[in-house]
Amino acid sequence: MNLAYRMRPNNLQEFFGQEHLVGKGKILRQMIETGNIISLIFWGPPGSGKTTLATIIAGQTESDFHRISAVESGKEELKKVIKKAELNKTYNRKTILFIDEIHRWNKAQQDALLPYVENSLITLFGATTENPSFEVISPLLSRCRVFVLKGLEYGELEKILNNALRDKERGLYKFNKTIDKKERELLIRLSGGDARIMLNGLEMAVVSYRDKKITGEAIMEVFQTKSAGLYDKKAEEHYNIISAYIKSMRGSDADGSLYYLVRMLENGEDPKFIARRMIIFASEDIGLADRGALIQANSAFEAVSKVGMPEAQLILAHITLYLAKAPKSRAVANALGKTRKALYDFPNENVPLHLRNAPTRLMKNLGYGKDYIWSDDYVGPVKDKSFLPDKLKGRKFFDGK
Repeated sequence: MNLAYRMRPNNLQEFFGQEHLVGKGKILRQMIETGNIISLIFWGPPGSGKTTLATIIAGQTESDFHRISAVESGKEELKKVIKKAELNKTYNRKTILFIDEIHRWNKAQQDALLPYVENSLITLFGATTENPSFEVISPLLSRCRVFVLKGLEYGELEKILNNALRDKERGLYKFNKTIDKKERELLIRLSGGDARIMLNGLEMAVVSYRDKKITGEAIMEVFQTKSAGLYDKKAEEHYNIISAYIKSMRGSDADGSLYYLVRMLENGEDPKFIARRMIIFASEDIGLADRGALIQANSAFEAVSKVGMPEAQLILAHITLYLAKAPKSRAVANALGKTRKALYDFPNENVPLHLRNAPTRLMKNLGYGKDYIWSDDYVGPVKDKSFLPDKLKGRKFFDGK
C-alpha cells in the first residue's frame, strides 16, 4: 500500500481541511454526531478528501459501506449492493453506497439507482470533480445534498506532510528523513493542492534517494512528468480558465492574460481553439476602438495553423498582449444585441417600398423602389425617407462609440 492510502484518516480528529463542513457545529459534523445521514454528493478537486470523508462517516455511523468506482462498475455491481441492502434492512442497518467519480455513470445507470435512493433502501454518497449540475441527472440530484469541498490550503497540506514523516506505524518515520522549509514549499506547490499527489511524491523522494535531507533536486525529479491536473478539455475547469483568459484581456491585464494562456497551452489545449476565441474577442470587446484588432487576430489564427506548436506559442502570446493592451469597445456587440431585440419585438415588419427591389413593371407601378435615388451625386432615399421599417423609424442601434 502506498503512503497516501496508509495515511488516510480514520476519524475526524485525523482529518485536515474542510472546516466549513466538519468544523465544530458545522453540518457534516452534526450529521455524524446525530447519526442522521442523508444521501449526498461531494464535489471538489482531487485529493481534497471526498473518499476519506465518506469512509469516516460510514465508520462512525456503523453503516454497511460499499464503495464502487463509476469507471469500472455498472448495473451488475449495483444489483449486488441492492441485494445486500435489502438484507440489512431486515436488521435495521443502514447501507451506504459510495460511488467514486459518479459523473462517469451515464443516464441509464443513474436512472437504475434512483428508485433505491428515493425509497431510502440505500444512502448514496457520490464523489465527483465535475459540476454535478451538469453530470448528475436532475431527479437524482434533487434527492441528494451537495457539499462543495475546497482545495486544501498550504497549512493543511503542511500538517499532512509532517504527520506522514513522523508517524511510526503508517508513515515514513523509520527512514528518519527531514525536509527544510524551501523544499517543503516546493513539494506542496508542485502537488497542486492534492494531498494524494503530495504524499505519493513525498514517499518517492524519501524511499528513492539516500540523502537524509529531502532535496529540491529529488522533488523536481519526482515531479518531472507534467500533470494536467484539473484541466480537462470537456470539464468545467476548461471553461473556467478560458473565461479567466477572456476576462483578463477584457480588463486589459497583460499579466493575467499571459498566465491563463500559458496555463492552457501547458495543459495541452488546442492552440487553434485559443486563436478562434481571439477572433471573437477582437470583434466583441475591441470592435471599432481598434480596427486592426480583428485583422491581427485572424492573422494569428492563420499563422498558428501554418506554424504549429511549440512555436505557435509565440504568436499566441504576441496577439494576446496586443488584444489585452488594445482600447476596448462593446459598441459592435451592443448594437447587435439591440438590433436583435428590435427584431423580436417587431417581427416581420414590411420593408419600406422605396427600398424594395423592382425588377418588373408591376412592382414599379406598385411603388417598389420609388423615391430611392442612385446617381453620381446621391445614393439613398429622398429626404425624410427611412431605411428602417415604419415602426422602427428613428431607432438607434449603434451609438457610434
